Amino acid sequence: MSKIHVTTKVNGDPVEFLADPRETLLDCLRDRLGLTGSKEGCGTGDCGACSVILDGRLVCSCLVLGVEAQGKAVETIEGMAQGEDLHPLQRKFIEHAALQCGFCTPGILVAAKALLETNPDPTETEVRYWLAGNLCRCTGYDKIIRAVMDAAAELRGEAA
Repeated sequence: MSKIHVTTKVNGDPVEFLADPRETLLDCLRDRLGLTGSKEGCGTGDCGACSVILDGRLVCSCLVLGVEAQGKAVETIEGMAQGEDLHPLQRKFIEHAALQCGFCTPGILVAAKALLETNPDPTETEVRYWLAGNLCRCTGYDKIIRAVMDAAAELRGEAA
């Protein structure tokens, strides 16, 4: 089977790669581009570990074909920090001890970023609903929710 040439932007940078027509975006990110932050937990879109933002929309990259990224913008966990400066969500996850093993954390952070980009002032219920597709086996979700709420307040310019 011949490979398809894909031209896209990943984390703001123009990128080109060859993809098998049946290859997932997750596999392309990990195997073709070396972006291993997104993880495969289930391969069926149920766990959220592979969450990325595709043209402004939160998606499970295990359910999207790599060729579907053609001409689109992809944001991964690797694009959240600006150089040495962590994104407020990343800092708040550290401050609130909102992670354990870290396997699910990239997907949760990307999902939380997508939420705050569409709703900068979510209620706790909205955060819980939005992150319901991201499963974590190590933590209770309370620290994660507190970290997202605290980051949202910071991003809005409110003092903690």
